[in-house]
Amino acid sequence: MVELRGDLGAGKTTLARYLLQALGVTGRIKSPTYAIVETYSGSQAGYGLVGSFLAISHFDFYRFNDPMEWEDAGFRDIFATAGLKIVEWAAKAHPLLPPADIVISIELRHDESRQVSITLK
Repeated sequence: MVELRGDLGAGKTTLARYLLQALGVTGRIKSPTYAIVETYSGSQAGYGLVGSFLAISHFDFYRFNDPMEWEDAGFRDIFATAGLKIVEWAAKAHPLLPPADIVISIELRHDESRQVSITLK
């Protein structure tokens, strides 16, 4: 799981879009803010797996008011399957959400630039 951290407007969804495009997702990439999850198939051709696809789920838990919403929505089943999970606002689903493998933190600075840090867990 890749967790994207940052304040509202920091660029989490934009980063997710670029990541999805780099993984071979074509077509419109929607923000999951209202749907909570959007699913995609990325081409792994560039990664030595010609002809195979990577299942990708992009989550945004911004609208969650209680971590149990994650459980009630059945997301445990999605997280139990193979594939890449990209999660925005993961803290709203803790402690039920599995731990992230990679955490990307984006800080929006006063001059509109961004400071990005990556932590491998």
